Amino acid sequence: MANPLQTTWLTEPELVLASNNQGKIREFNHLFADLKLPVQIIAQGELNIPDAIEDGLSFIENAIIKARHAARLSGKPAIADDSGLSVPILGGAPGIYSARYAGEHGDDQANNQKLLKTLEAYRHGQPIQGMFVCVLAYVSHAEDPLPRVFQGIWQGEILDQPRGEHGFGYDPLFWLPELQKSSAELEKSEKNKYSHRGQAMQLFYQSLNQ
Repeated sequence: MANPLQTTWLTEPELVLASNNQGKIREFNHLFADLKLPVQIIAQGELNIPDAIEDGLSFIENAIIKARHAARLSGKPAIADDSGLSVPILGGAPGIYSARYAGEHGDDQANNQKLLKTLEAYRHGQPIQGMFVCVLAYVSHAEDPLPRVFQGIWQGEILDQPRGEHGFGYDPLFWLPELQKSSAELEKSEKNKYSHRGQAMQLFYQSLNQ
């Protein structure tokens, strides 16, 4: 089978993944393996690259900020994901602040508890809609004037208590009516098939020969 890197814009054998989130890194490693891309993913932490300052006002802005930051400090092409949970009844919150919704970055339990508490006044016996959003940004170098951007959206509902032991972030609260499972009850391959991150990676993959 032909090497995809011989026929596409993705010409480098290595990509820096602009993340220090271990759950996210594990998911990306599985996604790249599932897509059989002959690209080595290097998590930015392996290169001692700290997290970027995410001062954008949208998922797209923050994804590009993170990708440029990793590319600048590594000298390599970089891919970044900015993702989070958006709840329409809360005006889209927690949105770009999903990872630090309760104040401290990456405290999944505190973030989940704050979301549950905030939603108590809105339930009234009705399902509360939510969506996971993922924006992937790829830059060939830090000053790349044309970042490639891919977006995935995963629709679901917000549970009133956690379910499941897998995943990370808000996965235990994200209910999928069509599967009758929470995101945290899905195996890795099943989650990658449906998830916002899986959708964005599929678009990334489809773009390789365009």
